[in-house]
Amino acid sequence: MDFLVGSDDEGRSRRGSRASSGREPGERRGRRRRRRRSRGRFLAPMLAIIVLLGGIGAAGFYGYTWVRDVMTPDDYTGKGSGEIVVEIKDGQSASQIAQTLQDQGVVKSARAFVDAVGQAGKSSSLQPGEYTMRKQMSAAEAVKLLDPEKRLLERVTLKEGLRLADTLKQLSKQTGKPLKEFQQAARNGEELGLPAYARGRLEGYAFPATYEIRPKMTASEILTAMVDRFNQTADKDDLQSKARELGHTPHEIMTIASIVQAESGTQEDMGKVARVIYNRLDGTPRRKLEMDSTVMYGLNKYGIESSGRDLESTSPYNTYRFEGLPPGPIANPGDDAIQAALNPTKGEWVWFVTTCPGKRITKFASLESDFLALKAEYERNKVNGC
Repeated sequence: MDFLVGSDDEGRSRRGSRASSGREPGERRGRRRRRRRSRGRFLAPMLAIIVLLGGIGAAGFYGYTWVRDVMTPDDYTGKGSGEIVVEIKDGQSASQIAQTLQDQGVVKSARAFVDAVGQAGKSSSLQPGEYTMRKQMSAAEAVKLLDPEKRLLERVTLKEGLRLADTLKQLSKQTGKPLKEFQQAARNGEELGLPAYARGRLEGYAFPATYEIRPKMTASEILTAMVDRFNQTADKDDLQSKARELGHTPHEIMTIASIVQAESGTQEDMGKVARVIYNRLDGTPRRKLEMDSTVMYGLNKYGIESSGRDLESTSPYNTYRFEGLPPGPIANPGDDAIQAALNPTKGEWVWFVTTCPGKRITKFASLESDFLALKAEYERNKVNGC
């Protein structure tokens, strides 16, 4: 009995010890259920976050597409169609040019053109002028057509020594603009930008050179460009200060230069011809110029030799009759003649004779006897040739 009782007590004691440690089967099952619920509570928010992130990802994609579309400027594709002349004005920036192209239907948006110019690296190479372009062309193609080499230009070359009347005729012929437009524009010297010493007369100041003329330029704008070119040359040559050093006005220097241009057979002769003019004007004794070129200008004739009847003219350009310089230039001299007038060759010559006009041979003399011999040589050459 004692053994059995003792066995029961020990068993109860062992059961009691298990209970006191909290490891009963029911409680363990409860803890497992709680752990499962905890994992559920963790997974649910995670699934929600994943779904949320998935939604943001979709919105981000469509948002990116929207931003991309907003950031990419509207642009046409291809080379466009039709034809349109677009004028790029002097001083316009790339953005202003872009707006002009958009307004005229060449490109779809100004921003597309500005971007295309930047990508092509040509923002500093856009030049004023008129260009043939097409409607609804891509910005990149538009940039290609604004190459300065593709400008619509007429090259007009005006020779040194042309009288103003002939210069205007040449301009009319080469540009197709009416002669009357040039004649009318030439009368408004102040509008053309003539210097004050020109006294409002364009003769002598329409600088001879090759000009690039845009189709839409007016007669006044063309003549203004020629006067601008003269003003640049005058500044380069320091015309006003050098004229003072020579004891003459700038207008007188231009008159001398025009006579040099008309009387010289070659560029090499110009400095000597200028010296003859100064020696006659400023020498002792002073002499009349006696230049056939001035006489012929006053009579509106052409040639290198005036007749006896011509010398009876009362025109102020008759330098056989009147002392000093004529009222103004008799032609439009080039830079070589202007340089000769400002820097005459040193010498004592007071005469010159073109002894062989066909070969442009001119000889100079400081003594009257030598001059008469040169005249005789000229007369022989007229008969026998040279």
